[in-house]
Amino acid sequence: MRILMLGGNGFVGRAIVDDALAQGYEVTSFSRGLSGSPLPDEVTSLVGDREAGDYRALRTGEWDAVVDTSGFRTRDVDQATDVLGDRVGRYVFVSSHAVYVRDLPAGTDETAPRREPLRDADVLTNDTYGPCKVACEDDVVERYGDRATIVRPGRVTGPGDSSGTALYWIRRGARGGRVALPTKPEAPLQLVDSRDVAGLITRLVADDRAGAFNAIGPDSTIEELIRTAAELAGSTVDIVPVPFDAVPRRFPLMDPESEWGERRRNPAKARAAGMPVTPLRTTVDDVLRWDKNRGEPELNIGLTPEQEEQLLG
Repeated sequence: MRILMLGGNGFVGRAIVDDALAQGYEVTSFSRGLSGSPLPDEVTSLVGDREAGDYRALRTGEWDAVVDTSGFRTRDVDQATDVLGDRVGRYVFVSSHAVYVRDLPAGTDETAPRREPLRDADVLTNDTYGPCKVACEDDVVERYGDRATIVRPGRVTGPGDSSGTALYWIRRGARGGRVALPTKPEAPLQLVDSRDVAGLITRLVADDRAGAFNAIGPDSTIEELIRTAAELAGSTVDIVPVPFDAVPRRFPLMDPESEWGERRRNPAKARAAGMPVTPLRTTVDDVLRWDKNRGEPELNIGLTPEQEEQLLG
C-alpha cells in the first residue's frame, strides 16, 4: 500500500506516518520540511509549499491513497487535486468537528447539519476555520466521489501535542494543590488520542472505505482529566470552581454550557469501522512521560501559577 501524506511532520500527521509504517505501507510525505520532527529514514520526503502553490514535486508518482492533513482552504484542496488527478486511488481529507453547526444536542452523528461553506478567508479564526473546512470537504467529495473519505477528529491529544490545550490541564493536575476551574467539574470531554485517529485512517485506507467519520475518544469530564493526571503524578488536587468570565476568552477546553452537547457525539460509525479507543488514563500517562522527556517547556496558554493563586485568593 502506497500512502502520500500532504503534511506529515506535525502532530497528527506524524502519528499517521508512524501507524502507516507499522502496517508495512510505503509512505511519501509532501511538506515544506521546515517544522515538526524529522521523519523516519524509510519515508520518502518531497519538498513543496501549499501556501505558495508549489506542487512541482507531485507532478509524477502514483499512490493508493493520499491523506490530506494540511488542507485548510479550498485552494489547498483544489490545487492538490488538480496536480494529483487520478494518480491517487482514495483521497482522505482530515477535517474537523468545527464543520458542524453550534449548539447541537448530545448524541449527534456524521449526519448532523454543517455550517455554511466558506471558500476562502484571509485569516483562519474560530468563525472561519469550520466553514472553510466544510468547503474543502465538498470539493474533495465532488472531485473523488466514492473515492473520497472524510475524517473529522474532535479534540486531539497524545504524545507530541504541543498545542497546550489538553496539556495545560494535564500539567495542572500533575502539579496538584488547589485548581481553579472556570466551569462545572462535570463538563464533558471526548479527547481522542492522536494514535487512534491514525489507526482509524490507516484502517479506512486498507478497507477502501468512503464516507465521513467522527474520530472521537471515550466519554470523560474535565474533572476526570485533572484527577487522572494528579493520580498518575502522585499528587492530590482540590478543584475550586471559579466564574467562567474570570479567565481569558478561549481558555483551554472551556466551552459555554450551551455547547456541551457537542462534546457527546456518537462514535459508533468510526468504531464500527475499526477505530481503536485508547483509555484516557493511558493517553494522559503517555503525554506526561513525553512532556517530561522534552523538558516541560513553558506553555503560553491558561493561567500562570501566580495568576491562579491570585484568582483563588
